[in-house]
Amino acid sequence: QIKMPNTSTIALDAMGGDQAPRIIIAGADVARQRYPNSHFLIFGDNGTCTPLLRRFSRLESVAEVVHTEDMVAADAKPSVAVRRGRKSSMWLAINSVADGRADAVVSAGNTGALMAMSKLLLKTLPGISRPAIAGAIPTRRSESVFLDLGANIECGPENLIEFSLMGAILARAVLGVVRPTVGLLNVGEEEFKGREELREVARVLRSADTLFDFHGFVEGDDLTSGTTDVVVTDGFTGNIALKALEGVSKAYSDFLRRSLRSSLSARLGA
Repeated sequence: QIKMPNTSTIALDAMGGDQAPRIIIAGADVARQRYPNSHFLIFGDNGTCTPLLRRFSRLESVAEVVHTEDMVAADAKPSVAVRRGRKSSMWLAINSVADGRADAVVSAGNTGALMAMSKLLLKTLPGISRPAIAGAIPTRRSESVFLDLGANIECGPENLIEFSLMGAILARAVLGVVRPTVGLLNVGEEEFKGREELREVARVLRSADTLFDFHGFVEGDDLTSGTTDVVVTDGFTGNIALKALEGVSKAYSDFLRRSLRSSLSARLGA
């Protein structure tokens, strides 16, 4: 579970994502229960958000709706969203972090627009050239941080090195791993496998004095085995791998559901 400071203010893009704003506000109430010292700035249409907020009386007492009728469309190009979305719920939510009113921002909206707006308004940390999309994926042991999941389709060696550091810091903060292990996703575990840029990254990480332990190369089946605390790859590969995992999970759930129904029907007919 994430360790939160004594008090924190979370900015929410209430209009982004499927079933918004209903699911966003319902999710905020779950967050309030887990982290009772949190406050929420909810950016969205007041006429829609306020009635939803009234369903959660305890959330309502620690939340403020900041009205805007503008939102970023799911199919909007990032460049268009940045130019035309200066009054959108996403832009205003991100900007509230930039101007110090909020400590963090959450959006389930257009990913490309979110990355573009965040980089423009929040910048990146010194020494980090690009942001990345990261996620915690369940494994047989616990969870692993997996990045990049689609923000950067093409990555150079320096980007993957930065992602390794970013992923390790995230694993420490979110998963509570004191000294995370980091693996590079590759087509084999052997040092000579894969593209030259991957081998270059591996050489740098092996010799560097870092905040994490470099495991070496990992393969696709290591994603769910928990071989390392962090798995690093480019956004193209990471996004495909993530969608493949999601697809297998859904297929397995459907198969299990059909099997249970078939078994129950057989028992009833016996």
